[in-house]
Amino acid sequence: MMVFWIMTAVLAALAGLPVLAGARRGADAGEAVELAAADAELADLDRLKTRGLMDEASWSAARAEAGRRILAGQRRAAPLVAGRRDRFWVLGGLAAAGAAALGLYAVLGSPGAPDQAYERRVDEWATRLDTLQAPQIAAVAARVVAERPDDHEALTMLGAARFEAGDPIGAVSAFRRALALRPDDAQSWSRLGESLVRANGGAVDGDAEAAFRQALRRDPNQLGARYFLGEAAFARGDAAAVREMWLPLIAALDPRDPRRADLEARLPSGDAR
Repeated sequence: MMVFWIMTAVLAALAGLPVLAGARRGADAGEAVELAAADAELADLDRLKTRGLMDEASWSAARAEAGRRILAGQRRAAPLVAGRRDRFWVLGGLAAAGAAALGLYAVLGSPGAPDQAYERRVDEWATRLDTLQAPQIAAVAARVVAERPDDHEALTMLGAARFEAGDPIGAVSAFRRALALRPDDAQSWSRLGESLVRANGGAVDGDAEAAFRQALRRDPNQLGARYFLGEAAFARGDAAAVREMWLPLIAALDPRDPRRADLEARLPSGDAR
């Protein structure tokens, strides 16, 4: 908590520096513009005299008139100069704004509440799994795996949660550990392949293809594995392998399923039914 208040004070002080610097630049800029205009007017008069377009008397009168006009303008709109007291007023306003913000926090916030440790949040999540998002489920599953590293079900849950949370590398790790415990789990082989595909930006590389083949070897009804193996064959231009993988998949899909129509449209020449 002490660190929070120190950081708040430092940020408030830093916020005041641009205000003071901006005010100073504004005053300097206004004064510089007026001086530049006066210098330009007098320089024009000098050039006219040098070219012989004004005699000495006219030049002297014009300079005197310009000088009076410049002095009158300066009296009407004296440039703003930030003095010592002005800086105190600005800093006082910043301090008052900071104090008001802290007051509102003290009334509406919970300044005395202790920090909620990550482990405590995981404890709370474990009591309401039905309402959790994928990253939270992954955190709960990771704790279970840490306590029971040989729990195959916990590892597959961890892999699925990490996959849904957008962590395909973590999902690959979890499914590999699950398969080390139960290498005949066809679904875990298929999920491992899907995680590898996502980690590889959607491409079915050699490792993913090997995982999908392991899944089909153990269970020919792993339709996800069939789809991705068909995609790999399609990318290679292997029409026979595409048909071998996708025809059973097309037959398993409902005729009204738009995925079936897409696969039929992409299927190399031959009867898709």
